[in-house]
Amino acid sequence: MSDKPLILVTNDDGISAPGIRNLIAAVKHLGDVVIVAPDSPQSAMGHAVTISKPLRLERTPIYEPLLAYQCSGTPADCVKIAVDKVLHRKPDLLVSGINHGSNSSINILYSGTMSAAVEGAIEGIPSVGFSLCDFSIDADFSLAGKIAGNVAENILKNGLPQGVLLNVNIPKIGEEDFKGVKICRQAWAKWEEDFDERKDPTGKSYYWLTGKFVNFDKGEDTDEWALANGFASIVPVQFDLTAHNAISYLHQWTINP
Repeated sequence: MSDKPLILVTNDDGISAPGIRNLIAAVKHLGDVVIVAPDSPQSAMGHAVTISKPLRLERTPIYEPLLAYQCSGTPADCVKIAVDKVLHRKPDLLVSGINHGSNSSINILYSGTMSAAVEGAIEGIPSVGFSLCDFSIDADFSLAGKIAGNVAENILKNGLPQGVLLNVNIPKIGEEDFKGVKICRQAWAKWEEDFDERKDPTGKSYYWLTGKFVNFDKGEDTDEWALANGFASIVPVQFDLTAHNAISYLHQWTINP
């Protein structure tokens, strides 16, 4: 490693996914890049960590001359093992993604992409997750890559507040129609799920999770509004889940065990 900024790159779509290739290309000029990513897709893993089986970590030549490792675990596992076993010092920046599909609003809780960034922030690393609102294998990452490079450069230059990370979502849109970047809050939205019941050849039931995404939030300062109106959204996120505004309310309770 040189005295350049040390940048850890990870994702949840797997080490060979188009999104991480584009993310590496977007940030590699900013410092020394090391990649530690899952060896297979780990979407919607949230902040799961592996405790019941051994982790495998294997160096791969896929991004030579850059140093790259594939890990058998989750995105959060990748960050943990990178910090403990791969890197010689704490990274100056962690970038996760670029994810295939949106991680706006409530999706941040399910996202492996964002959980890797959260794990980085827990470790005290300035961290950001990037997602493109396009699930296609042929998705165009050119705009997302430019935004990722710009945001990463800003984090290296300006830093982030302690305990804060960024959730960046880019709309599926041509650069000619792109309206810019908005700093947003997380929209109040959720998935209304349904389980499609089917029968296997033996007659036993199995289920596929289905559903639709419903946005209850009409505010024009949200990530969902920004994405629907041609903007990329940046939401500052914290891993302190305390509802501070409810503490005084709970102090009014009388709790006698």
